[in-house]
This record gives sequence, structure tokens and C-alpha cells, in this order.
Amino acid sequence: MTVLSEIVSGVREDLQARRNAIPLSEIEDRARAAAPAREFDLNADFGVIAEVKRKSPSRGDLSQIPDPGTLAGLYAAGGARAVSVLTEARRFSGSLDDLDAVRAAVDIPVLRKDFMVDEYQFHEARAHGADIVLLIVAALDPVQLREFYALAGELGMTALVEAHNREELELAADIGAELIGVNSRNLKDLSVDTDRFEPLAGLVPAGATLVAESGVAGAREVAKYADAGADLVLVGEALVTGGRPQAAVEEYTAIGRDRRLSAS
Repeated sequence: MTVLSEIVSGVREDLQARRNAIPLSEIEDRARAAAPAREFDLNADFGVIAEVKRKSPSRGDLSQIPDPGTLAGLYAAGGARAVSVLTEARRFSGSLDDLDAVRAAVDIPVLRKDFMVDEYQFHEARAHGADIVLLIVAALDPVQLREFYALAGELGMTALVEAHNREELELAADIGAELIGVNSRNLKDLSVDTDRFEPLAGLVPAGATLVAESGVAGAREVAKYADAGADLVLVGEALVTGGRPQAAVEEYTAIGRDRRLSAS
């Protein structure tokens, strides 16, 4: 069993408990009653998706983050384009409570970052105020990927479609994904190689907005990803452990925009 399949198995177990507590019909009602999803501007300048991340399977505990809303506010003050909130509990120590806290604290778009494998989770994301959801191609079959992409759109949310190789990028292109993430992490052993990004970035369809995921330890990686064509970087660990979340978001944004400008 791969790390991904182990995580998904746990996600399904936890999801069943929530479904037993709140049936699909009720979570659909809550989603309909939620304020409309905020639009994520796919044509803006280079930017940062800043993540609320307590823990990771590869690095263990990162930060306690007693107040996710306060951290999100610092990200927003630094100019983050969106705040990513990990809601997976077992491996990342996240929760929907974190999503609620961030949604209440900021006006910029919020990404529910989880392993989305069931229709219920999409209505649940909308009910808790998510504007963006993550679709990991490796965790879904092609039919699920297409159906979930359409469902996200029907609920007014933007889908970030994450790929790790050429075949997954082709599937993302086939469904017309407009926001595509290329993750430099190997899902088999969780290792990260930032050199994986550039050749895959060249395969992303023209017109799609490209997000670089994983491997940002600081300014050097931001510059490297921007030079390779990234429109956005998703950063978690470096922000929650660096002690300067607002300043780091400002710095990474400025570096990426300078590199993209110099290349044009």
C-alpha cells in the first residue's frame, strides 16, 4: 500500500463518521445557505498561496498554530492570493474547525486542502466557506476526476488540479482544468525534488494558471519556480516554521514578480 492510499483510506473512515453525524442532505442544505464562493483571479500577477499547516507525514510536527485565523490574517496582510487550510486530521492534524477560523478571519479566497474522494466533501467544503478545493489526480480515477471537477464548478468553487507526472497532466488538460498544480513531491516515498518541476511545467496547457507545490524552503526555490513558469507558489512549511509569515509572503511575492518581469 502506498502512502497516498493509506492516507485516503483514513480519510474515508473519518468521512464516514462525519456523514453519520450529518447526512448528505443536511450538508447540501448548509452548502446552499453559505455565502457565495469568492472568485479566485486566475489572471493576476505572480502570487503566493499561503498554507495553514501544523504537521506533515514527511516532517512530523511543524507548528502548533493555536490561532489559525490570526496566522491567516498575517498571510493576507502580506498579500497572499489565497490561504490554504489543511483539513485532514490523521497525518496533518488539520480540521474543519481550522477552515472555519480562517474563513472568519480573511476576505481572500480560501482553499480546503484535503484528499477529496467523495461528493460529500465538496458540499462540506462549501458549507464551511471554501472557495477552492484540491483535486489530486493520483487519488482519483478519470471518471471521478471529471465528475468532481464539474461538481466543484457547480458549487461555485475553483478546482486546483494537482499532477505529479506527464500522464496526470494530460488528464488535467482533458477536463479543461484552468488551475493546475505541479507537485515536486514523490507520492511513493514523499521525497521532494524541485528539479522535477520545470520539465513538467513545460507540458501545462497554454492559458492554464500554474501552481508550484512543495519544496519551497525560501527565496531560492521561489525564484527557481518563477523562472520555470510558475504563476503561483503554494508554501506551507517555510511559512509556519520561519517566524515571519507576513514578511515572507511579501518577500516571496516580490521575488516571483521580479523574476517573471525580467523574463518577459
